[in-house]
Amino acid sequence: MARVVVVGGGILGLATAWELTSRGHRVTVLEKETGWARHQTGHNSNVVHAGLYYKPGSFKARMSVAGNRSIVEFAEANGVPVSVCGKLVVATSEDELPGLRELAARAEANGVPAKMISPEEAREHEPEVACVAALRVRSTGIISFPGVCAALVRLLTEAGAELLLGTEVLGIRQAGAGVEVATGSAVLRADALVNCAGLHSDRVARLAGLRPAARIVPFRGEYYELRPSAAGLVRGLIYPVPDPTLPFLGVHLTRMLDGSVHAGPNAVLALSREGYRWRDVSARDLAEVLGFPGTWKLAREYAFPVGYDEVRRSLSRKRFAASLAKLVPAVTAEDIVAAGSGVRAQAMLPDGTLLQDFLIESAPHQVHVLNAPSPAATCALEIGRHVADQVGV
Repeated sequence: MARVVVVGGGILGLATAWELTSRGHRVTVLEKETGWARHQTGHNSNVVHAGLYYKPGSFKARMSVAGNRSIVEFAEANGVPVSVCGKLVVATSEDELPGLRELAARAEANGVPAKMISPEEAREHEPEVACVAALRVRSTGIISFPGVCAALVRLLTEAGAELLLGTEVLGIRQAGAGVEVATGSAVLRADALVNCAGLHSDRVARLAGLRPAARIVPFRGEYYELRPSAAGLVRGLIYPVPDPTLPFLGVHLTRMLDGSVHAGPNAVLALSREGYRWRDVSARDLAEVLGFPGTWKLAREYAFPVGYDEVRRSLSRKRFAASLAKLVPAVTAEDIVAAGSGVRAQAMLPDGTLLQDFLIESAPHQVHVLNAPSPAATCALEIGRHVADQVGV
């Protein structure tokens, strides 16, 4: 039995802690906030992804297909709301058809149950959708990821794990055959450390003595919600064909478990790692982003028109609605209201490359999850198993 400290109380930290606890280890989870799942886990679209978008053989592809099954099974076994409703990915013009066919090929390669269908067949699922063709993905679902976290907290508590809220990590150092983790009130000694700190994962890695090449760059995704009078326009999930050069899936429509319909997210550079609004600005975070060479290389490649269009859509409800109307023409600006936002912890290399796959690095007595944006919540139990294997205690 080993003592393991897990940094981060989102779904990845809790899932990893549960896997380690299930293997008989003594686990302490440190979370700087006063509640669980306060950042990425608590601000996403709650979609259980199927795994069709990702390069065959990648972590994301393999873990999404397995995670789609395991997270649904966990939810059903632990009373967490979940619905496997399927989704449509729609090509709204002829020039999007090659991208849609590529998605269908990836779905087949990854073992995802998906089928190309005609516009008429698409309208049997979504009567208001506009498309020239669609991909029907049966295994996509909707879940409450905060609910999953609540269930994990309950299981961890019953198993005797130590769960510490309001406990920020201030220092980490090697100590013999283990590590010492300093917080504001104590120094914890452990046989191993697992870093699942999400938006702050690269900083925790540097505290531990690593020099990760990737830097977390925060991107804010803003959501709208259809007014109740317009919610009937969408029955399930409707996605566009994504730009394959970007790690974002594009603005989409999602019917939630409570019957509301969320729209979004877009993707704009956040001015703080926890910048859920334009006015949330951190001088430290902004200086790090602007001082990182990858930021400027990315800007040169994508500032116009991609970044410019995203900012304009962020500032204009009319433009946001126009993006939705490409999928469902009946949606207007009067049909949508602002519904919060999330911040994606996106790892970037110094050459401006946005890492597409999960990035997990190991050091003696340490494992660091350094890039785990969407679909990481879907893959949480699978990532937890992988990380527990890497811990090696």
